[in-house]
Amino acid sequence: MLWFKRIGREALRCLSLFDQAGFQRSVSVAVALGGVLFCTASGADPSGYAALVRRVSPSVVTILVEEAAVGAGQRAASTARARDYDSMQSAIQRLLSGINGDQSRDDGASASLGSGFIVRADGLIVTNRHVIVGARKVHVHLPDGRDLTADIVGADALTDIALLRVHAGNLPALRLGSSEDVSVGDAVIAIGNPFGLGQSVSAGIVSARARALEDDPYINFLQTDAAINRGNSGGPLLSTTGTVVGVTSVIFSPSGGSVGLGFAIPAETVSAVTRQLEAHGRVERGYLGISAQELTPEVAAALHAKASGHAVITGLDPQGPSTQSLAIGDVLLTINLTPATFKTLSTITARLVPDSLATIRIARDGKEQSLAIKVARLPDPPDDAAVSGGQDSWVSALGLGVADTTIQIRNAIKANNETNGLIVTQLRPAGAGALAGLKVGDLITHVGTKQLIAMSDLAGVHVPTRQAPLLLRVVREGSPAFVAITGESQISLPNIPH
Repeated sequence: MLWFKRIGREALRCLSLFDQAGFQRSVSVAVALGGVLFCTASGADPSGYAALVRRVSPSVVTILVEEAAVGAGQRAASTARARDYDSMQSAIQRLLSGINGDQSRDDGASASLGSGFIVRADGLIVTNRHVIVGARKVHVHLPDGRDLTADIVGADALTDIALLRVHAGNLPALRLGSSEDVSVGDAVIAIGNPFGLGQSVSAGIVSARARALEDDPYINFLQTDAAINRGNSGGPLLSTTGTVVGVTSVIFSPSGGSVGLGFAIPAETVSAVTRQLEAHGRVERGYLGISAQELTPEVAAALHAKASGHAVITGLDPQGPSTQSLAIGDVLLTINLTPATFKTLSTITARLVPDSLATIRIARDGKEQSLAIKVARLPDPPDDAAVSGGQDSWVSALGLGVADTTIQIRNAIKANNETNGLIVTQLRPAGAGALAGLKVGDLITHVGTKQLIAMSDLAGVHVPTRQAPLLLRVVREGSPAFVAITGESQISLPNIPH
């Protein structure tokens, strides 16, 4: 019911405008689907953004992704995290379950969707990398009803930009402009496919510029209050002239829906990245292999450094280019004569040319010195395949399947404090595990008091009975408990929240 609050605020704003304008100025109020109100006074275009939308919307596409198969452990972790979804979220999940809403597939593959837009008439399309990462096949649905298979030209993890190509000619393309073309307070519109409901348009303003997010130090985002939701990712943020000023990518939301804090990758960043993706399939960036933190006055005093405000090295990649030259505790003063601060360090190093020499001036033990370091290429992020935990194994005595876990899987199911364990991936309804109250996503860490190290530690357990129960230590939602499996129905696991 949050949208009613939006209606109330907009109605009050319109009434206030009416009072300020007096009876000589005409004021109109229009209610749009979804509860969004638009208030216009005389002098404004009564048609709103209709003409603009008609012109640009044929260039905005829906990206449908068939994701690669994942391991049984990762699927089980996702099932566990989804238990608290309400009926609306479940309906949305069904809507997003695949191109045809098919959830019957059992090969571990799934589907997702996002948005994109055509940037060249011969079939080049921009979207977000996170929309297509892990895809085994990418489909593009055009507004004219055509469905085309897309090739991935390239993707860049640091800017979250991907470039696709479809084999179709004479497509309507949008022009990539610059975020410098808009100012804070200027009107913008976002077009995409939120929640898979179909192409939708939302309007707002540029709320702020040059927003740096902790997880994306390489991008100075545009902030907007235009509604952005799941499925909008990769769609365009457009100025009122129809020029793309950004690519919608991130939202801040405690609820998962739009709360007016949306972020777009600036168009000039997109232009630079897509040029390299088209030419090379990747973006080349420099890498020094260092970790750093801000040099505060207190840390500077402790290191006998003369000035604060720079960056102090806190870690070195053993395989990186700086491990033989720099040391933990060195204070970075300049890189190629550019002052090295903690806030600018990521940008400076990313712009270094791989295989070039970088002149780095540091302060060590109170003395300044210059070093020449050969710049390496920034490595790709680790493959998500390590999260999967592999395939599952069937434990006949308990009527359940289990799979190995990784740190990421245990974190996902709130078992952060556990060093190992097997995750329950499937249950036979009348099996001993199901009768004892086990669920998919539970983590089994011990048989009796013996810690599980390998799959074989559980595979050879005896068939439990009331006379010879099997004791397991199980972790659910971060809470551990022992359960004695007897092969008979039990109400629930003790001390484990549901």
